[in-house]
Amino acid sequence: MGTPRLAVWKFSSCDGCQLTLLDCEDELLALAGKIEIGYFLEASRRELPPPYDLSLVEGSIAAPADLERIRRVREQSRYLVTIGACATAGGVQALRNLVSLPDYQAVVYAHPEYIDSLDHSTPISAHVPVDLELRGCPIDKRQLLEVITGYLADRKPDIPAHSVCFECKLRGTTCVTVAHGTPCLGPVTQAGCGALCPAYGRGCYGCFGPMETPNTRAMLPLLRRDGVTEADAARLYRTFNAEAPGFAEAARAATEEDSG
Repeated sequence: MGTPRLAVWKFSSCDGCQLTLLDCEDELLALAGKIEIGYFLEASRRELPPPYDLSLVEGSIAAPADLERIRRVREQSRYLVTIGACATAGGVQALRNLVSLPDYQAVVYAHPEYIDSLDHSTPISAHVPVDLELRGCPIDKRQLLEVITGYLADRKPDIPAHSVCFECKLRGTTCVTVAHGTPCLGPVTQAGCGALCPAYGRGCYGCFGPMETPNTRAMLPLLRRDGVTEADAARLYRTFNAEAPGFAEAARAATEEDSG
């Protein structure tokens, strides 16, 4: 079969998830002899021809050229993994989906007539089949290495589907909501960050998107109890994962309550 070939692709994003892969450093050295990098412009200008055994895709579909390109990437890839909030839920740039694109462009750009953009920023899965989604803004390098090593070992990666609250318990972090009344999305957010924000006394911001079975609407009364207005609750749910199922519905519910 030969050495498996890895490709890393960028669409509309900040490159943070690709940098997470480069930050693995020592771990990548251990994998160097087991996988061949066929395409990864963030790391090298070297390009090897397709097909690619494993493709990691960062970024959302936000420009017309992205549509054809993501279909081509899918055709060239045996196994396709989307990495980060942009690729899995439209990302921060999906906040533009809530407003009129021409109005938004006129405010942001001096010459909006030069901007070639789709009306909406959408996740990769809205356009092509995806084999696995790796959440986060940015992703966690331990989970990324688990995906790569799982592929090499021909096994399903062990990626948790439970909430950040489990991670708080595992590291012995006192619940910031119970102890201090701090608003926190931890009960409905997927684990993966190691409960970083609660460990420093802050509430979870939902960077990793919704857990497997999030009861996001039930969180709204709790957020209100802790001083969060409906408008702020909608912003919390939309920040990193505006198009994520569960979060998007909760944001709409909060907006409806605010206007009602």
